[in-house]
Amino acid sequence: MSVLVVVLAVCAACCLGFGFVLQQDAAQRAPLSDFLSFRLLLDLMRMPRWLGGIALMVCGMVLGALALAHGQVSLVEPLLATNLLFALALSRAVTGQPLGTQGWSGLAVLAGGVTLFIVAGQPEAGEAVTDPLRQWLIIGAVAGLAALLVLLALRARLVMAPVLLGGAAGLLYGLQDALTRVSALRFAEDGWTVVVATWQPYAVLVLGVTGLLLVQSAFEMAPLRMSLPALTAAQPIAGIVCGVGFLGDRLRTDPLALLGEVVGLLAVVGGIVLLGLHPAMPRGAGRFERAGELHGG
Repeated sequence: MSVLVVVLAVCAACCLGFGFVLQQDAAQRAPLSDFLSFRLLLDLMRMPRWLGGIALMVCGMVLGALALAHGQVSLVEPLLATNLLFALALSRAVTGQPLGTQGWSGLAVLAGGVTLFIVAGQPEAGEAVTDPLRQWLIIGAVAGLAALLVLLALRARLVMAPVLLGGAAGLLYGLQDALTRVSALRFAEDGWTVVVATWQPYAVLVLGVTGLLLVQSAFEMAPLRMSLPALTAAQPIAGIVCGVGFLGDRLRTDPLALLGEVVGLLAVVGGIVLLGLHPAMPRGAGRFERAGELHGG
């Protein structure tokens, strides 16, 4: 395991966590008529705090891409999931809310889950799968599930829509990370001239913009605690599926290792939920508090 990869991934998580808090604070002030519309991004561009949050997110994505260029997706993704720790840290500094039992428990469960998964699985690089059918089946399954969650969000009650949108964005971001690694490996082998002639970099851009729209719409609708846990939980799962499925990442498969990997991932999700529901997470004035506007109240 490379120390450089771990440092890059944790720094990326820090930037992402801080950026999400700033973005949600700005998105909650956007007009409700912009929901799931690219007008939302245009309106948010006028808000300095949102631009600061985006700048932090871009820094996090760059650091994450560097980590993916040197390490396996199955190693980097669980580390990126710790962005929720940094989001909570910033929110706690703003609100003055102590961590308490729930906060410390969530922190311990999340950190322990990440550690257990990495120690049990011992992710290693392998040969990428060359079968295009298998690659497209996995990509299609992840993207299709994200699309299904968006469709369900459009029909869901307000309490579930931001959770579904956050989960959809997380799936797209996990897929984006996998394709980022594909582009990084190709760049290392063949240089930019070959990379720009392939479809993956453009897919990364499309996934990034689409995920951004879903995230900001979720942030606009409800407090951060409603959408960020789903986003943070879905991203590493999608990334690991892609990493093992077509990038050639290898995890230990003996029974004890598999048990540790499953328990580790479950602990990651559990820790994310505990931290996401912590009172220190900003409540904001999302669509729940402003729903009356939809009915003229």
